[in-house]
Amino acid sequence: MPIFIKMPSLSPTMTEGKLAKWLKKKGDQVVPGDVIAEIETDKATMEIEAVDEGVLFEIKVDEGSENVLVGSTIATIMEENDSEADMVDSEGKSSSEGKSNLEGTNNLVSIENKNTNTEYNEKKVTRDLSLDKTISEDRIRISPLAKRLALKNNISYREIKGSGPYGRIIKKDIESFDNLKTFDKNLNNNINSEKNNFNDVPHSPMRKVIAQRLVNSVNEAPHFFLSVDCNISEINKIRNQINSDNLKISVNDFIVKASAKTLKNVPKANCSWNENFIRYYNNFDISVAVAIDDGLITPIVRNVESKGLEEISKEIKELADKAKKGDLTPEEYQGGNFTVSNLGMYGIKNFTAIINPPQSMILAIGKAEKKPVIINDEIQVSDIMNVTLSCDHRVVDGALGSLWLNKFKSYIENPSLMLI
Repeated sequence: MPIFIKMPSLSPTMTEGKLAKWLKKKGDQVVPGDVIAEIETDKATMEIEAVDEGVLFEIKVDEGSENVLVGSTIATIMEENDSEADMVDSEGKSSSEGKSNLEGTNNLVSIENKNTNTEYNEKKVTRDLSLDKTISEDRIRISPLAKRLALKNNISYREIKGSGPYGRIIKKDIESFDNLKTFDKNLNNNINSEKNNFNDVPHSPMRKVIAQRLVNSVNEAPHFFLSVDCNISEINKIRNQINSDNLKISVNDFIVKASAKTLKNVPKANCSWNENFIRYYNNFDISVAVAIDDGLITPIVRNVESKGLEEISKEIKELADKAKKGDLTPEEYQGGNFTVSNLGMYGIKNFTAIINPPQSMILAIGKAEKKPVIINDEIQVSDIMNVTLSCDHRVVDGALGSLWLNKFKSYIENPSLMLI
């Protein structure tokens, strides 16, 4: 019985299409799965496969033909036991009386069934080939190219849902599945390989507070930064003169003292922002950043302007020790007008610090280095330290911040002025 190849429908609304290309020629042997032609519409391209074995007996529509009606016969295949006479006899019949080899259309076809009395009766059957019981229910609709790609990559295409016409698996489905499979494999490998490479530690209460306060500071306070180099050669000379086994005054102690003296001399900078007012402080309490296991804490040296360097040094050491042991009381770290953050001992030359709210400024201290400088028209090697002032632009403008920083530089480079 001849097999009629019909123009398929690539969509429910398609009525005609273009026979773009014949991949088999008249007289070629075909087997199930062979692609024999390509069909085009304005939205899709589909390959037509043979589902029976035989010889391509006749091509009825030329390659490149357009406006080919859906359901019309475009070619016939002759099966092994067919003769040319059978093919000629079939020509005189309606195409629907032949055997259909079209995969994936919604056309009306008829099949011939043999009854129990060995008489052949024609029986017209209206059906959707997606539910065709004459095709094995185990048969997967997949294009030959997709099938080859699946086999090459060891992919079980039975797991894949096709995106082609009538659920047909096409090349892009295999490629997408292969990419997803590779991604999942890499992800699993990464997860497995990383299991022993990290530990998840819950946030400590302190870390949560630090995180929230700094996020609020960055989001709410418009930061700007001012930087200047300070010559600390005079401070080092004094330290060399007064330091002994029982007394160790650090550069940081001078910085804390100079910060308080500068706030006193530039009172407009000793302030904080509030929604309805600016608060100006009459005291000069300096917060000193101390690194601890859980993060960072800023114990406060209060009334610094009235204390001597030795008292300041002793108090900072005691507060730092209590901070590292976790023994600070709230009164010892809550408040403060200004913060000093020193990373010079870690070899950091300069950095910018985030303001500690509700304060309006923080001073970042870098490492001092010996550099050649010109003093009284002569080149001298001096200890130069870079400092960067972070300011909240809501309350401290550029001119005010610059005034503060220049006054601070004056105290650092002329430490005797701190005694006045």
